[in-house]
Amino acid sequence: MSSLTPIANGIPNGLISADLAQGRKRLDSLGNGVIPGIVLVAMITAVAFSARNVSGFALFSPMILAVVAGMIYSNVLGTPVHAKAGIAFSQKRLLRFAIVLLGFQLTLGQVVSIGAGGVGIVALTLGATFVFTITLGRLIGVDAKLTQLIAAGTSICGASAIVATNIVTDARDEDVTYAVASITLFGTIAMLGFPLLAPLLGLDQHAFGLWAGASIHEVAQVIGAGFQNGTQSGEIATVAKLTRVAMLAPMVIVLGLMARRKSDDQSAARPPMPWFVAAFVAIVAMNSLVAIPAEVKQAVVLATTIMLTMGLAAMGLQADISQLRSRGLRPLALAFCAFLFIGGFSLMLVKVSG
Repeated sequence: MSSLTPIANGIPNGLISADLAQGRKRLDSLGNGVIPGIVLVAMITAVAFSARNVSGFALFSPMILAVVAGMIYSNVLGTPVHAKAGIAFSQKRLLRFAIVLLGFQLTLGQVVSIGAGGVGIVALTLGATFVFTITLGRLIGVDAKLTQLIAAGTSICGASAIVATNIVTDARDEDVTYAVASITLFGTIAMLGFPLLAPLLGLDQHAFGLWAGASIHEVAQVIGAGFQNGTQSGEIATVAKLTRVAMLAPMVIVLGLMARRKSDDQSAARPPMPWFVAAFVAIVAMNSLVAIPAEVKQAVVLATTIMLTMGLAAMGLQADISQLRSRGLRPLALAFCAFLFIGGFSLMLVKVSG
């Protein structure tokens, strides 16, 4: 101990005091900003999960309920200023990490199981819907960033795609909330209505599963509609939908390249390959090559859902209803037209391939 004394005495007192002050400042910042915000987001997330036990609410995913609960809280009670940092943390970092974990729900073997024809139907439907929505959005005068969010949510995988796309497009929180709300509305209509149309359209379980997986917005909505028409239909619909989820990575890369082209300052443009996309692809590859225990996968799926729900709760807390009203009905009309297009186009491909 005595040998350490000269060393300790050699350290300037001012330096020690500065380090201690900086450490206290960091702790104060954490306690006054990040933690309260995360606690608030976690409380709203818990409400969203609990609300699904109420009759009528089980049709909606906790992510959607969290957006609504967050909006109600922020617009009725107001969002505390000291919680802003934690809300921002949940909205950005947690969401990106959750998107990476989505890779654990998909393997390349699952994609192959629906055959080249099934993959082709999914890919063609996704691309055509995205292009149609972007083009129509320009024609009717919808904001370009909001149009991209609606296009991604409709063509790929609902709220998760909207969140991932927004990391590149950097739209306003109100635009994200508007896109999630409109996608949820028409995805729910598809979930309830498509199974009723199956016998009228002469679709067997395989054909209906492909149609549902290629056209319905949210993963949960696809599962609900698919299994309502039979076990085989549900399994095919789930795999087709997860194939669409896998196409999230190239779509975000394309949007990143578009953002770079439109930017005047090339050095300031966002990179075309965000880290979370590369990580998502790596996780899919690992999940395809390594046998992961079912218990671990179940835990990861639950953690992914919780983090996605927290991220969307944070978005709801940032949304201003008056700003949503200012968007008008054109974006809603765009989402409706995109919904009709993806349903009709994918049905045509399923019929032709069958």
